Amino acid sequence: MTRLVVETDNDWTKKKIKGAIHLEIKLLKKAVLRTQQKLQDFEDKYGKLDRDSLYGKIDDMELLEWEGELETLKRFQEKLKSLEEITFEYK
Repeated sequence: MTRLVVETDNDWTKKKIKGAIHLEIKLLKKAVLRTQQKLQDFEDKYGKLDRDSLYGKIDDMELLEWEGELETLKRFQEKLKSLEEITFEYK
C-alpha cells in the first residue's frame, strides 16, 4: 500500500493531485484493455500462447510482438496496481 501525504490547505491543489492520479489510472486501464485485446487476437489466430509450441511455426516478428505485448501488459498492470493502492492523506 502507498500512502500519499499532501500538506496543503489549498483544495484546488488537493483536487488536481488526486485528479491527475485518477486520470493516469483511467489511461492505464485503457492501455491494459487494448493490450489484452491484442493478445486475445493473437491467441484467436494461433491458439494457446506458449512460446515453445509457437517457435518455428509462426513468423519470428509475430512471436517477438507477442512477447513484447506480454511484457507491456505486465508493466501496465504493475503501474496500475501501484497507483490504485494509493491512499490520500491531507494535512
